[in-house]
Amino acid sequence: MIRRVYERHLARQLVELPDRICVLLSDHDMFEAPGRLRECVEWCREVGIAGVIFHISTDEPALLEPHLSTIREISRVAHLTLYYGHQTESAGKGMEVTVAIGKSGREEIADCIRRMAEDGVDPSAVDEHTIESYLTFPYAPDLVIKTGGNHLTDFLIWQSVYSELFFSDVNWPLFRRLDLLRALRDYQSRVRRFGK
Repeated sequence: MIRRVYERHLARQLVELPDRICVLLSDHDMFEAPGRLRECVEWCREVGIAGVIFHISTDEPALLEPHLSTIREISRVAHLTLYYGHQTESAGKGMEVTVAIGKSGREEIADCIRRMAEDGVDPSAVDEHTIESYLTFPYAPDLVIKTGGNHLTDFLIWQSVYSELFFSDVNWPLFRRLDLLRALRDYQSRVRRFGK
């Protein structure tokens, strides 16, 4: 009861929301709480966030295959784009949700350069905009949330250079709507400098 009152209090304080957030998870997080993804999507939708990206860090994406059906359920409440191995799936309508399993930022940059070379892009014509047009994930999150005590991954290494970072001491299986609201409150208290 008290938690719900506090959640409502925090939600009323939110006036400046990030447009897009990224949540960094591990494969262990998914094994322990696969349904938490959909819950988090619903919380983000309730407060008015336009898009959310989940990165599931793993060296063996095939181990997460049993959880793909749970991840695909997100398409019932949002527009889901799922990157799994070399496959991309898209389904649903509404808020933009991306789930990337086992993707690395270094891999994305290398693939971007490879595709530019295949397209015969003149090296002297390569600038920030050229690189950004070849990225697999063409959006920059305003806020990156890392749950638990694990380190950051290199996911969205190009796109998140000016993102605000929030480290939650709550592990993913215990992450609640209240914890998301705290991260959003923290975000709105920051003065974003975008590298300046």
